[in-house]
Amino acid sequence: MPLKCLRSVSGRTCGLALRVIPALLAPVLIALAGCAAGPVAAGPANSTFSISPGTAQIDTNCTGCNGTAAHGGPTEQFAATLNGGGAAAVLWSVSGGDTSAGAGSITPSGQYTPPSYLTADRVEVVVTAALAANPAIKATSVLTLTPGFLQPLTPENVALGANGTVTVTGYLAEAGGGSTIRFALSDTPAGSSGGQGSLGATSCQRSRQAFTACAVTYTAPATVASTGVTYVVATAGDSPAKTEAAVLLNTAAVTSNPAIHQGQLAAPMLLGSSGGNNNDFDLNGNTIVDCCSGTLGALIQDSSGRQYLLSNNHVLARSDHAGVGDAVVQPGLIDNNCTPNGDGAGTLPVGALTGWLPLTSTQTNADAAIAQVASRSVDAAGSILELGARQADGTLAAAPPGISSTGGKGEAAALTLRVAKSGRTTGLTCGSISAIDVDLHVDYYRDCAETRHYLTKTFTNQLAISGDRLSDAGDSGALIVDVANAEPVGLYFAGGTDASGVSQGMANPVGDVLSELSTQVGGGASYTFVGGADHAVSCLSYGDSTVAASQARALSDAEIARVQQALAVARMLVNPSAGILGVAMGKSTDHPGEAAVIVYVDENAAAAVPSMVDGVRTMVIPTNAHAVAFGAAPLVIPLAGAPALAASVLSQAVTIKRQVANSLMRQNPAFFGVGVGQSLDNPREAALVIYVDRKALPVSLPQIVNGLRTRYIVMDRLHVTRSYAAPFKPGRHCMPHPATTQAGPDPAAFFRPRSLKLF
Repeated sequence: MPLKCLRSVSGRTCGLALRVIPALLAPVLIALAGCAAGPVAAGPANSTFSISPGTAQIDTNCTGCNGTAAHGGPTEQFAATLNGGGAAAVLWSVSGGDTSAGAGSITPSGQYTPPSYLTADRVEVVVTAALAANPAIKATSVLTLTPGFLQPLTPENVALGANGTVTVTGYLAEAGGGSTIRFALSDTPAGSSGGQGSLGATSCQRSRQAFTACAVTYTAPATVASTGVTYVVATAGDSPAKTEAAVLLNTAAVTSNPAIHQGQLAAPMLLGSSGGNNNDFDLNGNTIVDCCSGTLGALIQDSSGRQYLLSNNHVLARSDHAGVGDAVVQPGLIDNNCTPNGDGAGTLPVGALTGWLPLTSTQTNADAAIAQVASRSVDAAGSILELGARQADGTLAAAPPGISSTGGKGEAAALTLRVAKSGRTTGLTCGSISAIDVDLHVDYYRDCAETRHYLTKTFTNQLAISGDRLSDAGDSGALIVDVANAEPVGLYFAGGTDASGVSQGMANPVGDVLSELSTQVGGGASYTFVGGADHAVSCLSYGDSTVAASQARALSDAEIARVQQALAVARMLVNPSAGILGVAMGKSTDHPGEAAVIVYVDENAAAAVPSMVDGVRTMVIPTNAHAVAFGAAPLVIPLAGAPALAASVLSQAVTIKRQVANSLMRQNPAFFGVGVGQSLDNPREAALVIYVDRKALPVSLPQIVNGLRTRYIVMDRLHVTRSYAAPFKPGRHCMPHPATTQAGPDPAAFFRPRSLKLF
């Protein structure tokens, strides 16, 4: 999901290169910090107009929150209404707030954004609306600000066997104060009870010079009876925000912590690790204020045997803004507190940027770049972290990808194929190919902070991958492999989390990557993956909650009324001799929140069922007459075990998708991706998989397009600079870049944390 990419907590999105900002605050901040002002009263109404909300609470950062701006930051929308009705023309302003970070900002339309951090546990901001025609007439609202999470918990995910332990750390957007993070075990990501294992005592570190950090040690139970996920859920002080870490308790006794992918590795280094361009940072004056990195995914070689690191353009080539010969370092700057090689210790140059596929070119259809390997700096066998077998201590060995069955060219992906990736942020995880032939719009930026848009590139024929905890910011550039043989399948470059909490990733097919590198960079040279014999990969699967989350959503009264009316028509379909055994009211999985008519069909027959009945989707569930008669028939279709689509069905769906994708995305800007997948309401049918911007969700969405079912994935738009702060090692700091010597502004400005974009 580059470590330039995605975020939101109700829906994570990213292409995944990661951005980081400094952990330590400048000393100037200490002098500015102080106590918040006393309570103030709201005056939300006067004789002319009123504003709403009159009072509200909002977090400085939004990890775990629902109200977000375009890239995941917290906001509060204010409105002014004339007492006689209609919108009032007002001038908005804010005052009060934190004595150091300020009051935040508000737009002319009334959208308020808080400061990105606080120096006190609670502060109050006064939002004032002055009548444009007579500014003396005013109304005020009071916002209570509390510090939210600076970033997701670290690690975000971890695999443990019986008695395994891990330290989970959370960071608050607060410098000073006394807020505490509370940790609890849960069976669900947002719960507060259940779960397996135990938590130790919480330990917090607070300082006016650094963000508040709290840590807890999790211990797995002495016996793990079955593989499943337990969540360590964190809440922040008085804030309603929540965030969580997923612990995959597994009977195979595998231990896997993404931390091993993030630190500096001894030479020759292994792939699947943190890395990026040594110049991938933003400057304010002569000081580095943030930086970006991603994953060094794989090793390829040309016909003469020269070896190259393979990753994304936006990871190695800074989205077209790098120079040939730029140093590629391991780990990336995000894991060295934004300290470039040459400005301080902590990174190792492992390659020199050789070339990239230009994003501006209409002749490129992949986000890829290569860097010639520095002598003896990279494992010559192309070994990737955790891609090998379980070792005696429970950890996974490094291993090269498989190349023996394809000669290093990789294999073509098929729908529902189980795949794995080894990336900087989430380590080794696996999921499934959920859509093929995906057309996709992806946003790119000139800077790590995503303040300067570069371009929106359209990709075609991409691969979509889904699965819980599959990926996150920083995993961009990871190699996607077939879990059965470790053969390369795709190059991960963008992603995020949908409204159901499921990771949705995008990958360039490896055949396209190698072919385009050959023609665009190598002057016709033939590239192949460096690897070894085909071998199985330990599939660390955190599950896929697509069906469960969809079925957990309550139907609106309008949807209930629609399906009840459709049931009367659907009963006319019941005909056991034709294989249709009964009907019932249900919920669509293809479109969460929409009703469906469940049609029970004979599991031993091939019944013909329409895609819709009286304007309502059908959900086709195979069962038997006994189960229907005694009310024991299932209400959902499990994601696992669905039959593979017939080749003719898939081929016809691809043809239809290619006819309609461009017009769909052109006519409705909320659609930023269209591909072909399997319907989750009737797995024997294909579906148009349509990716929809959750911040611009249309009032109605077509249920069928050109006779093909539709399946909607609602999430933030894809961009490849998801940003949030990463954990920092003690004593590290951002250093002035020697190339720039002019005096800069107030140092405190460089270190003030900005809004941390999670999608």
